[in-house]
Amino acid sequence: MARQILVTNALPYANGDIHLGHLVGYIQADIWVRYQRMRGHTVHYVCADDTHGTPVMLRAEKEGISPEQLIARVHGEHLRDFTAFGVAFDHYHSTHSPENRAYAEDIYGKLKAAELIDTRAIEQYYDPVKNMFLPDRFIKGECPKCGAADQYGDNCEACGAAYAPTELKNPYSAVSGAKPELRTSEHYFFRLSDERAVAFLRDWTRGSNAAGQRRLQLEAANKMKEWLGEEGENKLSDWDISRDAPYFGFEIPGAPGKYFYVWLDAPIGYLASFRHHAEKRGDISIEDYTDATRSEAAGTEMVHFIGKDILYFHALFWPAMLHFAGYRAPTQLCVNGFLTVDGAKMSKSRGTFITAHSYVEQKLNPEWLRYYFASKSNGTMEDVDLNLDDLIAKVNSDLVGKYVNIASRCTGFIAKRFDGRLGRSDPRATREFETAFEAALIARAYEERDYGRALREIMRLADMANQYVNDHKPWELAKQEGQEAQLHTVCSTALTLFRDLTLYLKPVLPALAAQVEAFLAIPELDWNAGWHPLPEGHPINTYQHLMTRVERKQIDALLEANRESLAPTPAAAATKPAESAKAASSQQRHAEKQQHAAQTAETAMAHISIDEFTKVDLRIAKIVDAQHVDGADKLIRLQLDIGETDEAGNPKPRQVFAGIKSAYDPAALVGRLTVMVANLAPRKMKFGISEGMVLAASDPDGKSGGLYILSPDTGAAPGMRVK
Repeated sequence: MARQILVTNALPYANGDIHLGHLVGYIQADIWVRYQRMRGHTVHYVCADDTHGTPVMLRAEKEGISPEQLIARVHGEHLRDFTAFGVAFDHYHSTHSPENRAYAEDIYGKLKAAELIDTRAIEQYYDPVKNMFLPDRFIKGECPKCGAADQYGDNCEACGAAYAPTELKNPYSAVSGAKPELRTSEHYFFRLSDERAVAFLRDWTRGSNAAGQRRLQLEAANKMKEWLGEEGENKLSDWDISRDAPYFGFEIPGAPGKYFYVWLDAPIGYLASFRHHAEKRGDISIEDYTDATRSEAAGTEMVHFIGKDILYFHALFWPAMLHFAGYRAPTQLCVNGFLTVDGAKMSKSRGTFITAHSYVEQKLNPEWLRYYFASKSNGTMEDVDLNLDDLIAKVNSDLVGKYVNIASRCTGFIAKRFDGRLGRSDPRATREFETAFEAALIARAYEERDYGRALREIMRLADMANQYVNDHKPWELAKQEGQEAQLHTVCSTALTLFRDLTLYLKPVLPALAAQVEAFLAIPELDWNAGWHPLPEGHPINTYQHLMTRVERKQIDALLEANRESLAPTPAAAATKPAESAKAASSQQRHAEKQQHAAQTAETAMAHISIDEFTKVDLRIAKIVDAQHVDGADKLIRLQLDIGETDEAGNPKPRQVFAGIKSAYDPAALVGRLTVMVANLAPRKMKFGISEGMVLAASDPDGKSGGLYILSPDTGAAPGMRVK
């Protein structure tokens, strides 16, 4: 049955460039959208710039232009960058729009009618020079916990402490430098702590949608449980949804001088962008997707792709706002992690980001990055590391050496010897590909957003196709008399296999797939046509080179083009190692602050010798089974294949109990590769014998951040030694 899906991406803030860190989530969403459309489903894919708030107002003032002029310029720049990387929104809108104002006022009015809006006087810092109340991020001072200087008003990047801005020592305005004054102002609050909201959110955050899928990934649901508290607890606080003038945004109806806080109208931008798109098209029923009652009857879906830094807003405030205003809550949140580059955290505040536009200006192929990000994406909240040498190796090996190489080695013979027409395909050679299509393992991986798993299977098939070509050696057949028919069959078979690989890669590499479709003279590839070989006698077009190799000098040029931003800022360079060791994430602006993730501790450790290190037997392990452990809050029982066999030669997996239940759904672990300590002494536990240990990374204290099991690169096999 065809699905009807509204897909959105987190709205980038209209106060800065799109950089590679932003692109992780947008590329992941675009791949999923393209896959769904190849299955014949209807997908409306929309996004918008998030335009309101103090930062936009101040930047426009600094540039000597109006906020409207600033956001119009940035809107064009953002859309340019998304388009360059193949992120193909149906509509890209702005939160500074009539549709957004209408939705914001409607939702606010309905929440007020439901007695979920409250007013109260609060005390906050005021800049006497700029004559404005200061948001937390525009107040700086010394951390009240560790004393680190120049810390923001909501959290310390040195020790990770969270606090109120009034707790800062020696505070100053980041706008004017003046000492702020405490003043009282009346603010409007959404009563998130209301028992009705708490009860709804407990059910929504741990529930499933109509298709039986979790609304939230397991890691996200566990984080919600932490924020909501246990049954009977109420850990939620009411949410301040107003700001005082001067402020760039929408004024609250009936409250002169009070404006909707940007985080109230930002997610409403999803609905506003969709409404603008639907009204332009004229054939979409908006209410079938947005109305609580009608959307259920229509069977539509609303799927948000967001970064994990804005999970709090999207899994608590947003669904509660929608629900109590009579709108449908999202059917699914797809949450991605942050991006690091060569193991180091990206952050605009530290000047360590590479812009999307500079990547394009340096003539690097955007689909190289799409492929690399896809290969590192597994449908969880794990961070993605962009290892630049690994990108070079992976693109050159997988896309050029394995995939494109099939066509480049065989097409010339078809053109020169057979007038550009295909012969029959060898059914023995295509059977594995037909079986793979019917098994739908790749399709399932795409549906689950485990693109890394999909690409590993695709490259396995690519290896088989190359082996077929190597075994039959068309370059030798071409020299032998009487082998014309065999040469025709081998090359035609190879191009059928190449066509299949293109089908599977199309969601990731849409531009390259379009080139292949034109070269092979075939209709647009989709998943619904069923499997069949390219027909005998089918004419193909002249082969044009499809993809070049990545050269290290191109990457070096990219780094040089961003050298100023890649250099440590003076503040970062002056940070004491002990202070930088525990930098932690905070809930920040989703585009401008996306990369303020938890930073791995770099505390000094005693050196060990190479002999001591080699005593640890680290092995690649395949998770062949994973189960919950009854009676254990933290453990998952894993069966790990490390290449060992019993006397009869049958695989003999190891049993390991791993404390990763808070981060992983057992079903999502099966089939993954990881790394284990194979020579750890067996440990007798209450639930059985644990015969090793899997390796995982976490934040410094192992509690406040994520937990991530290690995954080896493509090509690693169970039993391989890590050394």
